Amino acid sequence: MDAHTAATRYLGPTGLDPIMNRIFNLVPRLGISVAGSRLLAVRGRKTGEWRTTLVNLLTTSDGTRYLVAPRGHTQWVRNLRVAGTGELRLGRKTETFTAVELPDADKIPVLRAYLERWGWEVGKFFEGVTKDATDAELADIAPGFPVFALS
Repeated sequence: MDAHTAATRYLGPTGLDPIMNRIFNLVPRLGISVAGSRLLAVRGRKTGEWRTTLVNLLTTSDGTRYLVAPRGHTQWVRNLRVAGTGELRLGRKTETFTAVELPDADKIPVLRAYLERWGWEVGKFFEGVTKDATDAELADIAPGFPVFALS
């Protein structure tokens, strides 16, 4: 993957994805987390209105929390880059956070942990790269997968 392609990589919804996304976005609104899922809310970079999407919140053994964008440079990624802050929602609980995007070199262990936890769900977006990939393979795809550390 060349640098330009990686920097603009985006896999939009296909087939039944829009319908399934609507259904699964309701689950955290009801206060149910499936495998660590949350409803991410970020202010739109143009409208300032809240935009929401379902995300998998990765918490590592040291307690650091990350958001990974398996579909690439999506609207929520672009909005979070501008806003720098957002909310994680689960039922009536809302947690405000600040996000810092990781440089590509720091993504490798996070991408591996993300694939270990959710490869069964998001593997199709990683185009054959799995938790068993080499560090070099993960480094090659890192530019196409934005990762944010939350605090």
